Amino acid sequence: MLGVVKPKSKRGWRELEKRAPKLTENVKKVLLLHGTSTSSTVKGVLTDLYRLKRADGNAIKYTRKNENIRPFESGGESYLEHLSQKTDCSMFVFGSHSKKRQHNLVFGRMYDHHLYDLIEVGVEKFEPIVMFGGAKKYAPQEGSKPCLVFIGEGFEQEKELMHLKEILIDLLRGEVVDAINLGGLDRAFICVAEGNKVYFKHCAIRLKKSGTKVPRIELIEAGPSMELVVRRHCLPDEELKKKAMKVALKSSKPKVKNVSRDSLAGKVGRIYMPHQEVKNVSRGSLAGKVGKNYMPHQEV
Repeated sequence: MLGVVKPKSKRGWRELEKRAPKLTENVKKVLLLHGTSTSSTVKGVLTDLYRLKRADGNAIKYTRKNENIRPFESGGESYLEHLSQKTDCSMFVFGSHSKKRQHNLVFGRMYDHHLYDLIEVGVEKFEPIVMFGGAKKYAPQEGSKPCLVFIGEGFEQEKELMHLKEILIDLLRGEVVDAINLGGLDRAFICVAEGNKVYFKHCAIRLKKSGTKVPRIELIEAGPSMELVVRRHCLPDEELKKKAMKVALKSSKPKVKNVSRDSLAGKVGRIYMPHQEVKNVSRGSLAGKVGKNYMPHQEV
């Protein structure tokens, strides 16, 4: 674990404020990395995932080989937690390749920079973005949102597929918003479950004229396209899950007394004035305090 060091500049203080806990958390950043032994398929998947997440600015990709990372073994996640704290990433995708587990990907999430849950999949029949010829033409635009489609009963019944669905949603949805313009939906991720396999496709959305107010939608396959086989998964403990799912109450602003708002006058406030005993005050003193504009009482 990294030691706590007090920053010496304003930039350092701003970085610490960004990483501090908030009622509305920041968008989850993803760390993409691979182990000592890998394959061209795994490298291609990590590169394409980085291209899809690069538009949001919430992805970090390591190209060097990383040793001593074994997420499913005890003690093998310590270096991964160190990188999570260093880069402030709450999700990761780890790629590896071996004779026993070929073209292997491990998706995981972090809570407080500690390992939360894991799921392992194998990649089959991978087709990169370059094969579709639309790397720049169909690239995600900054500020756009994807449409996520999950087809199949396995996503509602099988624990492994339900777990994979949760992680894919966190990985691909981007920033959470209350409303979005129809033109901001420029891509769709389609996942079809069949047994323990998941067919993953990425399509670009194009809005065409239909003669009505509702446009006609066309889906153009833009890649990547792959088949994922679910292998191992590790769910979090119940106590850790309750702690991570706990939602803090939104802090309400303190009520200001004697202040109200009017549609015409705007902000209106009341001021308490104590009782003024004007009869006991001499006219001369009042004239001196008020000045030339003071007019004494005229007896006619």
